[in-house]
Amino acid sequence: MSGSSARRVYSALLRRQLTLALRRPVQLLNPALFFAIVIVLFPLGLGPAPDTLSLFAGGILWIVALLANMLGAETLFQGDYDDGSLDQLLIAEQPLYFLVMPYLLVHWLISGLLLALLSPLFALMLGLPSAGVGVLMASLALGSGVMSVLGAIGAALTVGLRRGGMLVAFLVTPFYMPVLIFGAGAVRAAVDGLPFAPYLALLGAMFSLALALGPAAIAAALRISADA
Repeated sequence: MSGSSARRVYSALLRRQLTLALRRPVQLLNPALFFAIVIVLFPLGLGPAPDTLSLFAGGILWIVALLANMLGAETLFQGDYDDGSLDQLLIAEQPLYFLVMPYLLVHWLISGLLLALLSPLFALMLGLPSAGVGVLMASLALGSGVMSVLGAIGAALTVGLRRGGMLVAFLVTPFYMPVLIFGAGAVRAAVDGLPFAPYLALLGAMFSLALALGPAAIAAALRISADA
């Protein structure tokens, strides 16, 4: 299979996933709406005191971003499984490693990059100091990429199972924890005037590792689910 043919297949899959996302605006906006609703509710639970909200703002934003990312992961391959498209991917001539990447990219755009771009607005609502806003955006952009890969692995393992959403959460939540720790730690370090670059470097390394190994794990998980 030539490289130009592989690129055409990849581009077609990417356009398909973007088109499907745009045709389902509710699903497209679900992570952002969930993010917004929970952020608005937090001041009601913690109290409106600016000092209290500012102290926990970085951690709150990261926890909500994690939950929003997980929200869309469970249905990542479900539609293709239901209509038989997944079977076509499994028998395609192109390596499945590359065919799952458009799914990851679109999921990251919706539940990762979009939330990273919106995060300054919600950071201001929670009183996060301006020193932490840029670091928050960078850490969310990197960390959400890792979470998208991890969520896709869980979704691939549970595709076709009834009530697979709870199982996805059970499988991937422990692996989300290092991302949450380093992401929130980067924001906290920036707010406190401490070096935050090491945290971002660790998130970047985790992102690179997830991007290199994650598609292979997703491909293997899809084949296991298809054979089950």
